[in-house]
Amino acid sequence: MTEKDQEVVVLRLGHRPSRDKRVSTHLLLAARTFGAKNAYYTGTQDPFLEESIRKITADWGGDFTLEYAGGWKNVFADWKGKIVHLTMYGLPYQDVVDDIRSDPSPKLVVVGGAKVPGEVYGAADWNVAVTGQPHSEVSALALFLHELYQGSELKREFSGARLTVVPQANGKKLKTASRRV
Repeated sequence: MTEKDQEVVVLRLGHRPSRDKRVSTHLLLAARTFGAKNAYYTGTQDPFLEESIRKITADWGGDFTLEYAGGWKNVFADWKGKIVHLTMYGLPYQDVVDDIRSDPSPKLVVVGGAKVPGEVYGAADWNVAVTGQPHSEVSALALFLHELYQGSELKREFSGARLTVVPQANGKKLKTASRRV
């Protein structure tokens, strides 16, 4: 299975710019890199977060988008697919990922911030735990997407990239593509 076979959109709950600037950015970078089509976020609207993700996508390629959503209930109500809530209180992901993967519906992967409302647990089709220990939502999302796509996302190429890494054993090397305007 690849990210082309399974549409995934990420919903970041409760962004707080003063506290979550780096975590939300890293979460969205993981979403983009590990195969999500796009993302929504709730909480406080943050033009700096939106611009950061736009710039990264412009430089590193792909068509990932980020949109502010006034509230999670609106996103849930409009969603045409299944909802996967990543939480340390859910079922172990290794026990449910095959069921999730075999369902052809688009997936909304919900990742919490501060306190997640109990209604989210009830509205989700799957409450999934990467581990039952406190951990980062960034690591949970990366591991979940990696397992969902069975590693195929690691071979993904990002169209329209201005920058690409040239793999090498030592040092850093980037390839810069010229752009026509």
